[in-house]
Amino acid sequence: MDTAPRTAQANGITQAYRVWGPRDAEPLVLLHARGADGADWASIAPALATGPAGPRRVYAPDLRGHGRSDRPGGYAYETMRDDIHALLGVLGIDRADVVGHSLGGAVAYLLAQRSPGLVRRLVLEDVPAPFPLDPPRPPAERPCVETPYDWAMILATDEQRNAPNPMWWDHMGRITMPTLLIGGGPSSPIPQEQIAAFAELLPDARHITLDAGHLVHETRPKEFLAAVAEFLSPAARMPS
Repeated sequence: MDTAPRTAQANGITQAYRVWGPRDAEPLVLLHARGADGADWASIAPALATGPAGPRRVYAPDLRGHGRSDRPGGYAYETMRDDIHALLGVLGIDRADVVGHSLGGAVAYLLAQRSPGLVRRLVLEDVPAPFPLDPPRPPAERPCVETPYDWAMILATDEQRNAPNPMWWDHMGRITMPTLLIGGGPSSPIPQEQIAAFAELLPDARHITLDAGHLVHETRPKEFLAAVAEFLSPAARMPS
């Protein structure tokens, strides 16, 4: 099991990532939430690499501005999407299953919109639909202590969360691959009706709720793993 942190040059920056599972197994990419990094998946990545949907080669990048990846500024969601697209190219991955949590989920669905042939199956963990916030999120106050992420990223992503690019919603029909939407239920700060709206719009979507709050894979890992493994299993990939 290969879990040593490593880096690659992609899209003009240094991107850090972690790896689990056999080198020749089908790739699975995990994209973390805002303020986290690839290590956020460490508690469940081994199970994803060796579980019933495996064996899988699991990749968990640090998004720009997070963890060990560069902090170059330019924190548009589309730029983060392009980072991951470039990283997969550097790693020689031309098709992968992708799991994204929160911000990572937004990056994942933008990647699926841009390159639907690259994403075989898509899992979105408690990801809000790109609707403008009403009321808008107020400006965040910078903490006095050093943060493990670039504070400019917080400000930039808050701005985009308040006023998302309308094209993100308009292009949801491009996400034609099978998609699993996992909502965190009533204890999540994400409006669960937005996840339901997502499911209604996507051509091939499944929607489940695990009452776990926003951190579904952390709070209810067994249930999360079971749902993802079933969705990614070879049997589920057979045409209906």
